[in-house]
Amino acid sequence: MQRYLKWLTPVLALGVAIFIIFFLISINPSQKQDYAEPLEQKSEVVQKKSQKVWLNHFSQSQRLGYFYPVNEAFIEMDLVEKIISKTIYKLSAALLDPYQLFCLREELKQHKLKYYLKQDKHSVELLIYSKNIEKLNSLVRVLKNYQISAKVELYKEDI
Repeated sequence: MQRYLKWLTPVLALGVAIFIIFFLISINPSQKQDYAEPLEQKSEVVQKKSQKVWLNHFSQSQRLGYFYPVNEAFIEMDLVEKIISKTIYKLSAALLDPYQLFCLREELKQHKLKYYLKQDKHSVELLIYSKNIEKLNSLVRVLKNYQISAKVELYKEDI
């Protein structure tokens, strides 16, 4: 066994050497290229064909004046009708910890309400604007179970 190991290392080295030689021969071409000749630059002048641009049509027109690319639109508005303002309510709640925020989001998913979270450095405030005061009041009652204080008030938009 030792006799085989004694001859295995030189045979393996010889095999690797033969592989490297064949590899180098295969990647290097046998033809010598003449690198002494300078490179030639062939320059041809290429003239661009004039492209048809849709704006050129207006400059070649026989009629004088400018043609607008859109149609005219007329809108009639009846401003005599009285605009009825709808009452909008605002629910606001201050959240202190992440658990309250998690509970609140789960309840909002169940009530299917859109909400806005306003985050400051110290707290997170929830704002919900809705026309349905019953839905907001039921949400306030549910939030009391999670020790979240919320209040519903009339929303007045700043003009």
